[in-house]
Amino acid sequence: MTINKYKRILLKLSGEVMSGKRGFGLDFETINTISKVIKELVDEQIEIAIVAGAGNIIRGIQASEGGGMDRINADYMGMLGTVINGLALQDSLRKVGLHTKVLSALNIDKMVTPYNSERAINNLEKGNVIILVAGTGNPLFTTDTTAALRAIEIKADVILKGTKVDGVYNADPMIYPDAIKYDTLTYQQALTEQLKIMDATAFSLCMEHNIPIIVFNMKDINNIKRVAMGEKLGTIVKGEN
Repeated sequence: MTINKYKRILLKLSGEVMSGKRGFGLDFETINTISKVIKELVDEQIEIAIVAGAGNIIRGIQASEGGGMDRINADYMGMLGTVINGLALQDSLRKVGLHTKVLSALNIDKMVTPYNSERAINNLEKGNVIILVAGTGNPLFTTDTTAALRAIEIKADVILKGTKVDGVYNADPMIYPDAIKYDTLTYQQALTEQLKIMDATAFSLCMEHNIPIIVFNMKDINNIKRVAMGEKLGTIVKGEN
């Protein structure tokens, strides 16, 4: 059996992934497939924290810029969207036999449990999957920043960031077919070449605390397991060797 490379991972799960081919809302077939893969990782003794996005329901910045909404209100709506996604994922994970806890940065204690790092770590050590929702609890911060902050707080080994492409390129491969893919990058290389991997706040946090980021293709849900088990897939961004 492949030796586990990572003991504790933080998976950034975008809302778009949870919408499947529908592109909006919740696709329960996709969510159930994700849950089965997560179950396989838990069976391998890998501790898993998931940061849920809400792009399948609402994006605060888009509602603000395109819809004319107040940015603060729009961001709070996005946070609530992550709660919806987190509860849907929790239900699916429980159906495959996993113990889960949804931890929220917003106090909505009738539905979810308030987040703190000690509670999160205790649940991970018990083998529970934790789902982290409501962002940081503050407007104007992205789920990238949430992922970086929570990874630091729970002492995760790595952040797994699933995307529509199979890694980081020197140009958009959707536009430039000859774009070059990187297998490995240092934080400094990414900054020098102005490669957008996460937003600036999130990337700075990862660099300062030396949290590796693996960018990989989420079109195949099984890639989550392949990356978490240490297979070289996508692009890893880390400190100097």
